[in-house]
Amino acid sequence: MRFTRAGAESGFSLVETLIATAILATALAALAELIGVAITTNAAARATTVASVLAGQKLEQLRALSWGLDFAGSRVSDTMTDTSVSPEKPMGGTGLTASPVNTLQITTNGYVDYLAADGTQLGGGAAPPTGTVYIRRWMIEPLPTNPDDTLIIQVLVTRRRDRGNADLGSVARMPQEARLMTIKTRKAQ
Repeated sequence: MRFTRAGAESGFSLVETLIATAILATALAALAELIGVAITTNAAARATTVASVLAGQKLEQLRALSWGLDFAGSRVSDTMTDTSVSPEKPMGGTGLTASPVNTLQITTNGYVDYLAADGTQLGGGAAPPTGTVYIRRWMIEPLPTNPDDTLIIQVLVTRRRDRGNADLGSVARMPQEARLMTIKTRKAQ
């Protein structure tokens, strides 16, 4: 017959259990913080992606307007389409008319539209309507070296918020915003 002492049983002591629990709690706290950072980063990336898509849509809408040469070689320019409403209207807008120099900084009728969170166009005008989440501004300017036949088109999509000093000077793109540019040159239609 074999006898064992009660204190010789193997297992974890209270100190070992407390240390293991402290390590586990620290690891879980770090993981929770990492998940919070990931959620915030993903939300910012989503907002930037949405802004980029909305800017691209407006850029393509403006590029689709007539700006070319007819069969006789005469210049054809769409300067009437209202692109600030959906669906766009053939009259009553600015089309590809050169915009004032500050249309990316301030709301300029004819060069701004407002969008809901899902990208639904809410119209243009001097003030954002209820439900506006994104403000989309565009600027059309002639290329200085070829002003009659080439346009520079810029689109800036911002969230509805105070942009502070970002609207000063050359207009800075803030996080969760998009600014796209393209050139449109006349060609035979």
